[in-house]
Amino acid sequence: DVQLQASGGGLVQAGGSLRLSCASADINFDGYSIGWFRQAPGKEREGISCISSSDGTTYYSHSVKGRFTISGDTPRNTVYLQMNSLKPEDTAVYYCAADRFPHCPGGDSTYGGSGMDYWGKGTQVTVSS
Repeated sequence: DVQLQASGGGLVQAGGSLRLSCASADINFDGYSIGWFRQAPGKEREGISCISSSDGTTYYSHSVKGRFTISGDTPRNTVYLQMNSLKPEDTAVYYCAADRFPHCPGGDSTYGGSGMDYWGKGTQVTVSS
């Protein structure tokens, strides 16, 4: 089975920062788009960011735009999500996923994640007020 590993979650105060990492020993991220999703208790899964391996384009949901930054480290086969200015409403389990379709949504599109091919286990992010 293909596995992705998401790590870097934790407990942080509002206004703080965390950096999540997504890596895989089973697939080469080159040729995939890699997305970050989150799900809070009682809420639907939300696609918050994506990076395309084909052209490097990125996507951010309105809820995180301007605060989160996605980046890729090709030699390490790792994608990072730098999360700054964290808010209590960012509290959720964060997941990374890979899609063989190497492009991210554009503009104001919703990133549902239904077409993702591989998912990692989540990492908990808790932001205290």
